[in-house]
Formats: sequence, structure tokens, C-alpha cells
Amino acid sequence: MGTLTGRTALVTGGSRGIGRGIAERLAREGARVAVHYGRDEASAKETVAAIERAGGQAFAIQALLGVAGDAEALWAAFDAHAEGVDILVNNAGTGGARKHIGDTAPEEFDEVFALNAKAPFFITKLGLERMREGGRIINISTGLSRRPMMPELISYAMSKGALDVFTATLAKEVGARGITVNAVAPGVVDTDMNAGWLRGEANKATWAAIAAASPLGKVAGVAEIADTVAFLASSDGRFVTGQWIDATGGALL
Repeated sequence: MGTLTGRTALVTGGSRGIGRGIAERLAREGARVAVHYGRDEASAKETVAAIERAGGQAFAIQALLGVAGDAEALWAAFDAHAEGVDILVNNAGTGGARKHIGDTAPEEFDEVFALNAKAPFFITKLGLERMREGGRIINISTGLSRRPMMPELISYAMSKGALDVFTATLAKEVGARGITVNAVAPGVVDTDMNAGWLRGEANKATWAAIAAASPLGKVAGVAEIADTVAFLASSDGRFVTGQWIDATGGALL
């Protein structure tokens, strides 16, 4: 039996990249995983199929986030497949337009905050009505919320900073139910979404620079983030709450 056997998990943005890695990792530990997607149904179905091929249990649910009624739509889709949730991973997010403050339009700012901060807030609000005692809430943040090194991602870093405050504050409110709330903050991760500027012969210098930023001398893969989430979701992480977990491989040191 895995460490999460008998648990039900929901991973937003679980069809690709870090989200898919988290969904597959939780499933390997025995959790039944709801793989949420916004538009990419094919990737969500492939993620579910991969989990099932490996002997796990999963189902796909669709809901656009960052729009009116998003949390209600997501949980309605979830409720059609499961009763109650034990693990909620707020992973879905957007980097938004890469623009400095002087070039950022109000609607671009609002779009980033709607998906990265508002959606997790209200998804969690409704999720708490369904979460069993001893549940886990894990928010995917970023190293940029603590060390903002990229002015062109100012809106993104601000939205994740809001998520960090949400994490610590909510932990104080739900602790009496045995629910833990933590944020996991990756740095640059080798995913398909980053492949265009990170992988390949033309990007060897970039890869080397990212690896050199970590004392461990490597670029993170999806597994490094998923394993951290799995620890927090397990009983081994039961006394860790309200924390911002640096998963940048020490790149912020």
C-alpha cells in the first residue's frame, strides 16, 4: 500500500508539466486523483491513461479558471466523480504577459491575479466544505515571490506573493481540523512549456547558467517538485504547516 492509499486528491492544471508530474506521483502513492484541465482535454486524458497504465486511479475534470464561477464549475465537475477530498493542490497558473510595469495594461494585471490568486482562494474556500479532517492543501508558488529577479514578471511575482500570504494565513484558520497548508516554490523546471528556451543545442549556455545557479549544479525536473508535494501530502508531513518550501535547489542562496 502507498502512503496515500484511500485518499482523494485534486490537482488543478494537472494535465501537463509540473501538474502532471504531481498527479502521477500522488497516484503512485495510492491516491485517486482528479486531473483538472482548462482547455487541453487530450493531455488530461493522456495523463489519466498514464496513471491507469501504472496501476493507479484517476479521472479528468474540466473548468476554465480565472473567469466568473470558476470554482463552482470545478467542484461541480469533481462532485460528479467523488465524495469529499483529502488533498488539494493549487497548481494551475499563468506567467501572464512578460512586461515591465510601464507596459502592463490593467486587464493583463487582472488576468494574472484572477488565475494565480483569486482562483486558488475560492477553489480552496469551496474545497474546505468537502475536505476531510487531516486534509492537505498545497499551493504552487515560485522562488520569484521571495527574490524578484525578473522585472518583466512583476505581475506574476506579485500574484504568487499573494498566494504565499494566503498559505500562511489559512494555515492558522484550518489547523484545528488537522489540515495543513503549505506552499512549494520551484525555480526553473525542465518542462515541455520551457523546452523552447531551455533545451537543445542552441540553449546549452542557458541550461548551464540555470544549473550553475543551484549549489546542486542541476536543473530541476518535474520529479523534484512532485516529490516535495508528495511528502507534504503524506502523513510524514503532518507537522509542517504554513510554510513556504524553497524547491529551487538552493538557487536563492
